[in-house]
Amino acid sequence: MNLQDILYSQGFGTRRICAGLIQQGWVAVRQAGSQAPVVCQDPLQDFAEDGLMVRVQGQDWPYQSKAYLMLHKPAGIECSQKPSTYPSVYTLLPAPLRQRPVKGAVNGVQAVGRLDQDTTGLLLLSDDGQFIHRMSSPKKHVPKLYQVTTKHPVDRRQIEQLLAGVLLDDSPAPVRAAACVQPDTCRIDLTLTEGKYHQVKRMIAAVGNRVQALHRARIGGLDLPADLAPGEWRWLGPEELALLK
Repeated sequence: MNLQDILYSQGFGTRRICAGLIQQGWVAVRQAGSQAPVVCQDPLQDFAEDGLMVRVQGQDWPYQSKAYLMLHKPAGIECSQKPSTYPSVYTLLPAPLRQRPVKGAVNGVQAVGRLDQDTTGLLLLSDDGQFIHRMSSPKKHVPKLYQVTTKHPVDRRQIEQLLAGVLLDDSPAPVRAAACVQPDTCRIDLTLTEGKYHQVKRMIAAVGNRVQALHRARIGGLDLPADLAPGEWRWLGPEELALLK
């Protein structure tokens, strides 16, 4: 693939903008096995994509044919491209990730499902439509672990109800937790395999309690890393993607 198309595919602007960056000497390329990036001013020079890294205006970017990210969502952020009250989670991402071209869809990576503005924790983002569908579809039953802090102490009856199933106003059948562990008096770790609107809060309300704080700690087999601070993101590696399968 030529360098102009490589930059375009990674979200650095239109092909004309990418060509300008290259011609002005703002782009260096490091191929697999190379020690240091080398400036390239020919937009049409071809490079093998495997193991490729581009340095654009001093910032290093690994070539990714598809983007798979994890982000530690902080409170006070909406998972929407057009937020109503709070800032958008997409403002936490650099411009190229928001501008990656995607055929037949809005440009840029998209959140895999949503977390409420006051909910924190693990959020996945991607520009791979099949991946987004597989991870967010209720039919796929991908387990998600939520750490729930409740207003009132949780008793055994409430845990049994959550495991047996509670009725929500938009569900004809009871909605069940796949697992429910109580590490503290006002704390439960709730595992769900479907994602209805405000599901955790509504399930807790249905058993006579109230959510005070909510944090998503795991999706599939992938835990939110302890060293990923609120508001930070990182690429998902092959091992982490395997944990999501």
